[in-house]
Amino acid sequence: MDSNYRNGAKPTSIAILTMHDEHRPFRGNLFNFIDLIRTGKELGARVCVVTARDIKIGKPKIKSFIYNADTKSWVQKMTPLPSIIYNRIPSRMDELQPDVQQTIQACMKHAKIRLFNPSFFNKWTLFEWLSKAKETKKYIPATRMLSQVDELEAMLNRYGLVYLKPARGKAGRGIMKIELTHSDLPYRLHIQFKQTSRISAYRTITELGTKLNQRIGSEEYIVQQGIQLAKYNNRAFDLRVLVQKNAKGLWSITGVGARIAGDFSITTHVPRGGSIDEPQKLLNITFGRAMGKRIMYRVKLSAYAIAKQIEKAAKHTMGEMSLDLGVDTTGQIWFFEANSRPMKFDEPEIRKKSLERIIQFSEYLTHTRKKK
Repeated sequence: MDSNYRNGAKPTSIAILTMHDEHRPFRGNLFNFIDLIRTGKELGARVCVVTARDIKIGKPKIKSFIYNADTKSWVQKMTPLPSIIYNRIPSRMDELQPDVQQTIQACMKHAKIRLFNPSFFNKWTLFEWLSKAKETKKYIPATRMLSQVDELEAMLNRYGLVYLKPARGKAGRGIMKIELTHSDLPYRLHIQFKQTSRISAYRTITELGTKLNQRIGSEEYIVQQGIQLAKYNNRAFDLRVLVQKNAKGLWSITGVGARIAGDFSITTHVPRGGSIDEPQKLLNITFGRAMGKRIMYRVKLSAYAIAKQIEKAAKHTMGEMSLDLGVDTTGQIWFFEANSRPMKFDEPEIRKKSLERIIQFSEYLTHTRKKK
C-alpha cells in the first residue's frame, strides 16, 4: 500500500491537459498518458486526462477521461477538480486559441489548482533570457532575429556557417543551414526535409535572400552562429538533457541521451533521420575517457544553470524541460534549444524515471502553498 494511504492522506489528483478530438477521445500521445496513469497508480496518485474544452473551473466537478486497464479503453466520468494540472496541450496553434488561453489563465489564478509549464517556448525569447544572465551567456551561440539580408551576410562573413530556425519551431521542422564557400556560387543553402536535405547554391546574397523569402514567408526566424559539433563515425552528434523537478521541488537531471545526425540530415532529431546512442560512450571515444567524463560533468552543470534561468525569466512554475546541448570539437558546450513539452525519451531508464518525477513533483506541489 502506498504511503499516501498509510498516512490517511488523500492521493494527489493530477489531470493531464490536452485538446478534444473529433475522431478519438482526445489528442496527444495516448500511450504516454497511459504510462503516466500507470505510474501514478503505482505511486499512489490519481491521474486522469481532461480537455481544455471540458474544464469548468467554477464547478466542483469536471468531465475527465479515466483509463480502464482491464478493457484497455477510456471512460469519461465526472471527477472532482484536480489539484495539479500537467499541461500537455499538443501544439502552439492549439495553445494560442482564445478559449485555451482563457482556460490556462483561469487554472493559474485558481487558489487550489497548480498548473505547471503553462506555455511553449519561443526560441528568440529563450536566447534573450539566457544571453543576459552571467551563469548562462557563455553557452549561447551568436543569435539574431532574421530581418534583413545584410544582417545574414554579416553573420556569414563572420562565422562562415549559420543556421536558420523558426522561432516557434519544433523537432527540427523548418531548419536550414547556410555555408559560405570559396566558389563561383559561394552561398550554399541546405533545406531540411523529413529525413534528408536539399542543397542549392547562389551567386549573390540577393539571390539567396529571394529564395529565403519564398521559403519563409511571414514566419519569424532566427539566424544563429553555426557550431562545428563533435563527430562520431563522421556524423555530428549532440546531447538531449531531460531536466525535471524532483520530490523536493528542486531541478534535477533525469537523464542525458545522445542523438547522431542522419547521413543526409542537417539536424540530429530522430524524426529527421537521427539515431540514438549512449552519450558517455560518444564523448569518451571522441575526446578520451578522462576529458569525456569532465565534459559530461560540465554538461550537467550547464543544464542546471539553464533550467534555473529559464524558469526565473519566465516567472511561471515549471516542472520539466528538455535541453538540446552541443559539444564542439574543442569540448565547449553550447545551448541550442529548450522544449517545455519534452518528447518521450526512448532510453528505458530515463523514460521510467521521467514518469516518476512528474508524479513526485505533483505531490510536492500539492503539499506546498501557492505563491500569490
